[in-house]
Amino acid sequence: MTAIRKVTRADILPLGDYGAQRSALRRELSALRATRRVEVGPFVTLSFECYRTIWHQIHEMLFIEKGGEAQIEGELDAYNPLIPKGDELVATMMIEIEDAVRRATMLAKLGHVEDTVSLRIGSGTVMAQPERDEERTNAEGKTASVHFLHFPFTREQISAFQAPGAEVILAIAHPEYRHMTVLAEPVRAALAGDFV
Repeated sequence: MTAIRKVTRADILPLGDYGAQRSALRRELSALRATRRVEVGPFVTLSFECYRTIWHQIHEMLFIEKGGEAQIEGELDAYNPLIPKGDELVATMMIEIEDAVRRATMLAKLGHVEDTVSLRIGSGTVMAQPERDEERTNAEGKTASVHFLHFPFTREQISAFQAPGAEVILAIAHPEYRHMTVLAEPVRAALAGDFV
């Protein structure tokens, strides 16, 4: 079965229909995200995207902002690039620190953290390629708290990733934030479906 790679105008529910189903859809999304979320160190989380997560995000933006028909194309243009295209994984990386002062201090130290993220599968490494739609580290070296990352795979790396039980290590190698974690098997298995 081929994964869906794009949300189209035809996939958008009328606002009233979405509102009526919103609670159930949010529960469904929460369960889906649990199999696609990876914490790295004390305050970085990567949430790996797919058609369903992006479909939901577009609907949430339309529901919250209520921009109507005029908003739809902009949301499709903004979010469709975050659906994996069959030879990649795509993640939203969030730096989550509740305390505002501590968050500002840490973000000021993490300039270009998005360029230091990788996935290691066996002896192969896939470096993240950040979305370059806008610069997420300012001139003073302060980074944004949200980044969008693409992990482009070769065919061999896809095969290695899809092998049941494969050890996959997600790492951040920034001088101010060096952490790594092994993907839990249910997460690896869920993400392996993004290559179908």
